[in-house]
Amino acid sequence: MIKKTLYIFLILLLVGNLLISSYFIYKEFKKNKEQDQTFEELIEVVEETTQKNENDSEINLYSLYEMNNDLIGWIKIENTNINYPVVKSKVKNYYLRKDFYKNYSSYGTPFLAEGCNVNVSDNLIIYGHHMRNRKMFGSLEDYKSKSFYEKNKIIDFYTLDRDETVKTEYEIFAVFKTVAYSSNGFKYYNYINFNNKEEYEDFIDKVKQLSLYDTGIKAEYGDEILTLSTCEYSNKNGRLVVMARKIK
Repeated sequence: MIKKTLYIFLILLLVGNLLISSYFIYKEFKKNKEQDQTFEELIEVVEETTQKNENDSEINLYSLYEMNNDLIGWIKIENTNINYPVVKSKVKNYYLRKDFYKNYSSYGTPFLAEGCNVNVSDNLIIYGHHMRNRKMFGSLEDYKSKSFYEKNKIIDFYTLDRDETVKTEYEIFAVFKTVAYSSNGFKYYNYINFNNKEEYEDFIDKVKQLSLYDTGIKAEYGDEILTLSTCEYSNKNGRLVVMARKIK
C-alpha cells in the first residue's frame, strides 16, 4: 500500500512538473510572438515602396521618431533577421531590456553605445541581444562562415537628418570573437574616437589579427567604422563582433 501511494505521488509530481514546464514554455513562446509583432509593426511604419524600381524600398524614420525621440537610426542587413530601429538613451543600457515603446522586453532594442554620437564618432558601436531564435543580433552568428560573409558584406544604416532619412552603406571588413570584462579580451568597446593615424591603424591591425578569416578588406585612416556587438556563447562573457567601414 505504501509503495502504491509513493508511486502515485511520484506520477503526480512528474505530471505537475511537466504542466509547469509546459506553462512557462508557452508563456515564453507567447511573449516572443508579441515582441516579434512589435518589430513587424515598426517595419511597416518605416518601409514605403518607391516607384523607382519594383523591389526598392525607402526607410522613413521621421514618423518613427515622433513615436520615440530616442531613435537615432535603423539598421538592416539583407538575408538576415536584422531589420530594426536603433536607439540611444541618456540612461546607460536602458534598452537592454526595453522595447521601442519602453516596455519590458527580453529582446531589448538595438542601442548605440554610451559615448557614441552619429556623424561625430569615428566608431559607432551598436549592441543587440543574441537571441537563440536568431532574432535581434542572433543572425550575426552566420558571419562566422566566410561563405556567408562573401554574399552579405553590406550593412545599411539609416539616420535622420532633420526631417530626411539618410542611408549609409558600410562594408564588413572583420568578424571576430573576444571576451568582455577580462584582461584576456580585446576591449574594442573602448575605441570610439582616435587621436591620430597611429592609434587608428594599431586598432585596425588588432581587429584584423583577431578576425576569423581574411576578408581582403582593411579600413584606412579616416574611414568611419560601424561595429555590431552581441553575446557569443562559447566563452563566459563572450562577444561576437562584426566590424564594417563606411563606403565613401
